[in-house]
Amino acid sequence: MAKKLKIGVIGMSEGNGHPYSWSAIFNGYEAKAMQDCPFPAIPDYLSQQNFPEDGLGESGKVTHIWTQDVEISKHIAAAAKIENIVDNLEDMIGEVDAILLARDDAENHYEMAFPFLKAGLPIFIDKPLALSVKEAQEILKAQQYENQVFSCSSIRYADELDLTLKEQDQIGEIVHVEAAIPKKWDTYAIHLIEPIIARLPNRGKLIDIKSLHSDSISNCIVKWDNTTVYLKVTGKVPVLVNLKFYGENGVVKKDFKDSYNCFKKSLHKFVAIINGEEENIDRRETLEIIQILEEGRK
Repeated sequence: MAKKLKIGVIGMSEGNGHPYSWSAIFNGYEAKAMQDCPFPAIPDYLSQQNFPEDGLGESGKVTHIWTQDVEISKHIAAAAKIENIVDNLEDMIGEVDAILLARDDAENHYEMAFPFLKAGLPIFIDKPLALSVKEAQEILKAQQYENQVFSCSSIRYADELDLTLKEQDQIGEIVHVEAAIPKKWDTYAIHLIEPIIARLPNRGKLIDIKSLHSDSISNCIVKWDNTTVYLKVTGKVPVLVNLKFYGENGVVKKDFKDSYNCFKKSLHKFVAIINGEEENIDRRETLEIIQILEEGRK
């Protein structure tokens, strides 16, 4: 049986509550402190789970936390039962077995990840890994071994976005996909790009990426040999996240509903990779996702 990992978590970037939720998935949580989490959806979906049964406590425990503000660190630690607050990122080295870089400000990922990469610690880098292919390659080049870095949009693992065999038969070969999500292109477009690519294994070679941006809305058309995708990131305009699959014979819409489950599955994947039980996401696929993210920013 694989040993229980000691995990360090790094937070916190604007608008991103993952240090709370990811830590709670391993540790459980203190309900009173978590109610003051600045992201109301997190205590809401945590309250619908049964801990420890629905968590990953048997696989690991978040034992250390660093954020840029000690008061934020204290609150996350109290809410998610984290025992140790460190003053410097590097203080975790030698104390933990793995790192969750739970920030989505990709421009800081290389600098924050580098000490842990150099130390040989496996690290889950929150989406997006980088904002350009060059930056992504620099992070991967700093690895001490092949699968040291894991990075993805957790929505990749949302079961409710999978087409059933019956739906696949009904609509036939997928020729087009449409999807929309609110907020910013840099941090949220990947939540569309990654789950779509993961569900289009027969898309073929990437041919073209075209984007059009207004003050608040980003539009992007992606073309492969065998299919096209239309992505819309709507800024402050609220939209429900879904994927609409257009097949040769019909259309199926799949709604994203379960944040907790996809977070848990991505964290389980990270642990399974560390333990040698599962394969990492193909790097070529990750770099293709970053290429679309980069081109779509223009």
